[in-house]
Amino acid sequence: MRSPIPDYLTQVLDTCGGDTSGAPADYIPELRDADPDRLGVSLCTVDGAVYDVGDTADEISIQSVSKPFAYALAVIDRGLEAVLQKIDVEPSGDAFNEISLDPATGRPRNPMINAGAIAAHALIDGDNLDARVERFREFAGRLAGRELTVDEAVFASEMSEAYRNRALANLLRSRGIVEGDPEDAVRGYIRQCSINVTAHDLSVMAATLAAGGVQPLTGEQVIPPRVNRQVLSVMTTCGMYDAAGDWVTSVGIPAKSGVSGVLIGALPGQVGLATFSPRLDAHGNSVRGVQIFERLSDDMGMHMMEAPQPARSVMRSRRDDADSAVFELQGSVQFPQAERMLRALVEQPITEPRAVFDLTRVFAVNDVGLRMLQEGRRRLEADGIEVIVDDPDGVYLGKADDA
Repeated sequence: MRSPIPDYLTQVLDTCGGDTSGAPADYIPELRDADPDRLGVSLCTVDGAVYDVGDTADEISIQSVSKPFAYALAVIDRGLEAVLQKIDVEPSGDAFNEISLDPATGRPRNPMINAGAIAAHALIDGDNLDARVERFREFAGRLAGRELTVDEAVFASEMSEAYRNRALANLLRSRGIVEGDPEDAVRGYIRQCSINVTAHDLSVMAATLAAGGVQPLTGEQVIPPRVNRQVLSVMTTCGMYDAAGDWVTSVGIPAKSGVSGVLIGALPGQVGLATFSPRLDAHGNSVRGVQIFERLSDDMGMHMMEAPQPARSVMRSRRDDADSAVFELQGSVQFPQAERMLRALVEQPITEPRAVFDLTRVFAVNDVGLRMLQEGRRRLEADGIEVIVDDPDGVYLGKADDA
């Protein structure tokens, strides 16, 4: 059988591809001359299935889509508290290149605008400009699953028009946000933005964010879970600049756009998405990319505020033998499932001297679920009931040993 997903994505491209409004970024010579009719969409699941339709193999510069990943690397290198002292996380409501600094602290409003992105790049570990750029290039390659390179023509083109970014860097230096030579911060940031990627690469990078920082093709934990959560949160509130509010309400997928016409979205636990179309709207976002995301969100129920089905009961069965109460559990145990199980134990108390919990059908227990199960076990044992856990895959006992 042939998967219907590529056919559906092709239909989406056919529907959205007719819009010829907008134009490529005209303030960067190398981008101004881009073919405005190129169009592609890539979808990557959190377990590594990738669906590509259209111009998804064309290399384009990553531009501002690099910002969430550079922010992640800065937090990895310096720690969240140190980064928060330099860069805030508040939506600015301004365009990407506006001077949006806190008047009291001098901090950029968030790491998704240029001022915050320059500051984030400067926080990446490295003794000099080249070392910071190389560290980010290597990190981005691990996210994409292949070696990535800097487009020197795009870099030179952007540097020739980098007057505003130089002004931002000098302002940040005057407030002590950027340390060292502000020119180095600008050059490093623009080299970061000049790294070439494809829409295929970007969907895999987005899927890494969707999978809690685990690269779906290699299985490597590239971004620590807490850092990953921080990045997705900032993408949700700030990733689409002064259109962030409209985006969250209409599309509802944490996202980031770039002026080369690329757009990524990471829906936690589900998929990473990427589109490529150089025609931009007044906000600097891809016209057809935004339309494709709107269509996918509507058709596939991808809005993050879609109310999920009520949590399925983790209790598959209960039987009471002569001297044991045997509970067969199933699925993934998070707060809702653990709460339901504990509630069942309260409402139907165990009268036998032994309780057996069969976790053969349980495939995951998160930290909250683990703590709740441990506390339930402790209270049963305090009531004089012997507790036995049958856990062949170590989803509970393995974590309990590490706790």
